[in-house]
Amino acid sequence: MILIPTYNTVVLPGSKIYFRKDYLQEAGVDKISVGEKVTFLYLKESKDRDITMEDVYPIAVAGQVLSVDDEGGANLEAFNRINVEYIDIETQNVVGVQRPEIDDLDPQSANTMLIDLRDELLNYVTKFQWGLMARGYVLAWKNMNELMVGLSPFMNITPEEKYAVLAEDSTKARAELIAKYAREFMAINEVSEEAKQAQKEIHEKAYREDAIKKQISFLQKALDDMHPENVSEVRKFEEKIENSGMNEIARKEADNVLNRMKQEGKDSHEYGLLYNYLDFVTSLQWKKEEPKEIELDKAMEVLDREHYGLKKVKKRIIEQLAVMSLNKSQSGSILLFVGAPGTGKTSIGKSIAEALGREYVRISLGGIR
Repeated sequence: MILIPTYNTVVLPGSKIYFRKDYLQEAGVDKISVGEKVTFLYLKESKDRDITMEDVYPIAVAGQVLSVDDEGGANLEAFNRINVEYIDIETQNVVGVQRPEIDDLDPQSANTMLIDLRDELLNYVTKFQWGLMARGYVLAWKNMNELMVGLSPFMNITPEEKYAVLAEDSTKARAELIAKYAREFMAINEVSEEAKQAQKEIHEKAYREDAIKKQISFLQKALDDMHPENVSEVRKFEEKIENSGMNEIARKEADNVLNRMKQEGKDSHEYGLLYNYLDFVTSLQWKKEEPKEIELDKAMEVLDREHYGLKKVKKRIIEQLAVMSLNKSQSGSILLFVGAPGTGKTSIGKSIAEALGREYVRISLGGIR
């Protein structure tokens, strides 16, 4: 007696199944002979070793070895179901009694069900590259039970649902259950394949669009290099935006403004505002630079050299620079200078920029909304 545990594949009476040598060895079967009795145990969970009664479902299938090939694989045939009472994997021993079946499906009806379902499967497999290979397997199935054995490893159903097919006593109800799961298998895979194909087409379209855009951009750049006098303002801004190093949010906003500028045209009263905005944002330094070390002595030297007096102002500036130096930060600080024209507000700003080793930029807020 040989015990063969299965998990994904459910073995049913009246079916023939082939097991490779490596599968048999994993199941603990090192030697197998023609005519030897076998019992197929259906596992609740995938398991190779130390299998006990708690690991298997209570209904098994008795069978026999039909043939053994030169590579050690074996063809086996399943005969009838048994109610398992005791198993011992080490001694390959099983105790059980035959479980009777309710034979309520006549041969003609069974054959009609098989032919109809097999035709559906043959039509289904033609939609796939592996269909030609699968066609041979489908045609080899001689009854509904063999069809279930062949499809069960690929069905998207639970082990409990597969076991329910084995546990069904009525041959008619079992055949109907097999037909139901087989049609669900085809429907689910067709929808899944359609979704994959649709996703593939979307990706291919996106890749194609990107490739065309890059090609157009390359050709346009070549033309611009050949005739720089003909480069439009829109094209100039496209290049400036592309090379600016803007973050994603700023880039999206700049692209939106550029599209508005294209639509408005030069004759629109909005064109000048849009032009000024793009000219401003593309002139900013978007690329991150490593902050330079803040030297407080140098900062004080610059302030004293450029400004006479203003001790409180200079002290407050040095304090702020000291905080920035300790925090290793050179951004996020706003200083407000209030005073009459000519009192040094702008020049102090220039001195702070020099002390930080950064470029001084004057931004007028007039007209900005």
